[in-house]
Amino acid sequence: MNFDISEQPQIVQQAYDLLVQLWVLAEGWLLSPAAWSQFALLLVAWFAARFANKRLHPFLKKWLSPEASTGYLDKARLFLRQFLPLLLPLLAYVFTGIGESVVRSLFDSGAVIAFGKRLFLFIAVRAMVRDIIKDPLFGLLGRYVLLPIAALYALGLLDFATAWLDGAVVPLGNLSFSLLALLRFVIIGGIIFWLGRWSNDQSATLIHKQEAMRPATRQLAVKAAEIGIFGVAFLIFLNIMGIPLTSLAVLTGAIGVGLGFGLQKIASNFISGVILLLEGQATVGDYVELDGGEAGTIVKMTARAAILETYDGRWIVVPNEDFITTRVVNYSDQGSANRYEAPFSVSYDTDINKVPDIIETAVAKLDFVLDDPDGPDCELRGFGDSGIDFAVEFWVNGIDDGRNKYTPKVLFAVWNALKDAGIEIPYPHRVVEIKGGPLS
Repeated sequence: MNFDISEQPQIVQQAYDLLVQLWVLAEGWLLSPAAWSQFALLLVAWFAARFANKRLHPFLKKWLSPEASTGYLDKARLFLRQFLPLLLPLLAYVFTGIGESVVRSLFDSGAVIAFGKRLFLFIAVRAMVRDIIKDPLFGLLGRYVLLPIAALYALGLLDFATAWLDGAVVPLGNLSFSLLALLRFVIIGGIIFWLGRWSNDQSATLIHKQEAMRPATRQLAVKAAEIGIFGVAFLIFLNIMGIPLTSLAVLTGAIGVGLGFGLQKIASNFISGVILLLEGQATVGDYVELDGGEAGTIVKMTARAAILETYDGRWIVVPNEDFITTRVVNYSDQGSANRYEAPFSVSYDTDINKVPDIIETAVAKLDFVLDDPDGPDCELRGFGDSGIDFAVEFWVNGIDDGRNKYTPKVLFAVWNALKDAGIEIPYPHRVVEIKGGPLS
């Protein structure tokens, strides 16, 4: 391979020189007995690894699959189980390393063996990206960053690629950075972000298990832990990347200007959310009705807004500021009792003195009606155009608008009780008077 490429671009010349070196290396391997012996050793190591993997994999899979996952040891075994796909390439790497010392002592050469070890590491990285990494962010970094790096390392081109990336400078105004620095920024940032998110999930799970704490206090602790964890992660990231912390003064000033001009609502909602969590006036699980008519169960509280779920399954995003600056009706406080009423009417021919006892007895038999703080109470409300108006008041645990429909069941009980007692439920009557002579 001898071509005149002196007139070609520098990158083409560098690639050609690298290709020539690889060709000379491959030619030397093909004509060398030491290389063939090393190839044979790689095949032996691979088949030995397959044999060992076939024997060890079922045993390790059974041992790492506990019947219960409640203890820390069981959780550690389940964690180690997900790395079983790495067993085969790692065994091949170990067996190759054992034979490498023997080959180097015999032939004073181990280039093929070193290439085989790097190839087995590439297979291990590929198995980890394909079968082990489930996180979307890490999966993306694995496919487009980790796998290419492992491939370059296996081919012995990692130093060349690193030098090229370090020399490729991208200008950005008065600043400039290399592609290697950008790649390092992405990798380190992704790892720190993932660790921060994992730590936040673990801390949130631990805080939610503290039943002695009020729900609002738990929610506030979760938010405080989240802010603290990601704040520390951000500072660690700046320190690793060599960015001076004094530069945060400029960033803080920019944020202050942004808050002063365009982020007042965001800041107001954030502070309102902290006040709500501290005071506990409204928290997750409460059924609330706002002054604007929005009503539903609070299913989630974020730093900016609360999410209400209506009885028909719709989600309403309500800014936290609305809970502070407007009137809010809270119908529940972690499962407290609520009072409702079911209106009905009876005929004017009815002995109304008997109605309260009949209705209160019928409604009290319903399993969801409470005796404490008060049992069913049937009251006379007025005299209507078609009948006498009554209403029965009753207490229940929960909300009568959502999954639990209490009032219709009470009205069914009222209807059946009045029918059994022979009491007529009125309906409108109209009397038509015809003036003048008889109709012909």
